[in-house]
Amino acid sequence: MGNWVVIAEYYSDAYRTKFICSGQETKDHALEALRAAVHTYVPSKNIVEKRRRVYRFADQESYLVVIKGKLTEWECTLRIAELVSDSADPAVAERAQVDDGAARAADGPQDRIPPGY
Repeated sequence: MGNWVVIAEYYSDAYRTKFICSGQETKDHALEALRAAVHTYVPSKNIVEKRRRVYRFADQESYLVVIKGKLTEWECTLRIAELVSDSADPAVAERAQVDDGAARAADGPQDRIPPGY
């Protein structure tokens, strides 16, 4: 099935990650949403945009967006990510499931619910 998201990562008094667009079924849909967001996404704080520069990273799945405002300059990284337990790749999704509740680092990324919840 797949569960892809577009996220923004930035520093504003602390390192932050914000989900911009979630629930994308395929990587291609997520990439379309990402490419749209690089031209429209603005930070939550008030900024009067004078200029926007977009830099593409070599993986072509993430961008650095630099917005020059009247008084400040703001930078963020926009990228896509997939929920591993809901991956369309059966091998990835299978490895993400933990039967015994103990995460094994060698098995790759895993989703889990901590004991007691």
